Amino acid sequence: MKALVPVANGSEEMEAVIIIDTLRRAKWDVTVAGLAEGAIEASRGVRLLPDTLWDAVDPDDYDILLLPGGFGGTEAFMKHAGVQRALRDFNQQGKWIGAICAAALALNEAGVLEGRRFTCYPGVEQKLPPDIQPVDGIVVVDGHLITSQGPGTAFEFALKVIAECSGPNTSAEVRAGLLL
Repeated sequence: MKALVPVANGSEEMEAVIIIDTLRRAKWDVTVAGLAEGAIEASRGVRLLPDTLWDAVDPDDYDILLLPGGFGGTEAFMKHAGVQRALRDFNQQGKWIGAICAAALALNEAGVLEGRRFTCYPGVEQKLPPDIQPVDGIVVVDGHLITSQGPGTAFEFALKVIAECSGPNTSAEVRAGLLL
């Protein structure tokens, strides 16, 4: 599987790193694409160095698009035309999309959440329209959409992504290696 993980200043570092690391343990080809040149400063001040710039990749080359949360990163994803276009394209093509925490707001901006079951960080629902509200759950799968709540659920999110896309055996092997 080829996964594309965008990051921007204010992205939640635990979510980003846990997603990236866990998927790479499953032998996935994971590309971390920064929305701006150089290192990003994540939500708690940790600096992360993306593999490449978003503008240097073609999202069509990927099987899944995964958004870490964090309000600063989420706002950047909401405003970034390329990320929004990729979310709409993945959704229309039935390709996998995943988001954790506040990144549900970026999904909503792209029209991905309409009529869907999803979850997000508690309180984020207040920034969503009344007719688009989360369900209670650590990880929620609805068709080709996988969502989760936050930093503490990032491992379960990444393992569910692996289970859905590569099978439960691969997910179980990665889980065992992580001692979860």
